[in-house]
Amino acid sequence: MAIDDWLLDQLLLKPGQGAVRLYSWSTPTLSLGHHQRAITPAWSRAVRQGRVALVRRPSGGGAVLHAGSLTYALLWPDPPRQPGGHRAYGQVATWLAQAMAPLGLALSPGLERVSVPSDNCFASSTVADLVDSDHRKRVGSAQLWRRRQLLQHGSVLLDPPSALWQELFGSPPAVPAAAPGLSADALEGQLRRTLISSLGGGPLLVEPLGGQEWEAIDRRRHRFRLS
Repeated sequence: MAIDDWLLDQLLLKPGQGAVRLYSWSTPTLSLGHHQRAITPAWSRAVRQGRVALVRRPSGGGAVLHAGSLTYALLWPDPPRQPGGHRAYGQVATWLAQAMAPLGLALSPGLERVSVPSDNCFASSTVADLVDSDHRKRVGSAQLWRRRQLLQHGSVLLDPPSALWQELFGSPPAVPAAAPGLSADALEGQLRRTLISSLGGGPLLVEPLGGQEWEAIDRRRHRFRLS
């Protein structure tokens, strides 16, 4: 999360230079939305036992279990802005849906009204999210805006751990086994291939972070670490 937050600050310093990160997590991790404060007894117990790590996102929304999923972080310079960020959500949703369609997963935006965020991000689906043909939420997204620059986070469920999900949220994930052809590697490739055609911009360049950049990121990790 510190990396994504740092990248958003770089976007303020260098307007027009967007970025995208696609990543998985090395250990099951529960991320809380920026304004989310309540930590349930089940979460505390799992963290105390060392079975789940706990972090805070710079973006909003409810809690997300990062396991059996792919995370995206889109750094978008001066995107279209409407109240609630709906237009930007819609364009990102188009990108995600186009990427996943060839992998056998047809997705569309959720239809529920925006309300107070649930403890569990995947317990509801609004226009910011994507659901499959059975109305099961497959992608949850949240935004952070800084001076017209956007960080949009999202989690794509692939094969979430049912038992751990049940323990943390009190219900199983409403997601069947992954669609044929839908793996993290295949999805990453599709997201890269469709990004420019969906959202615009120039060719994608891979730019590893340097030593000074990692030092700057390390200095802000404490903002997001909760366990």
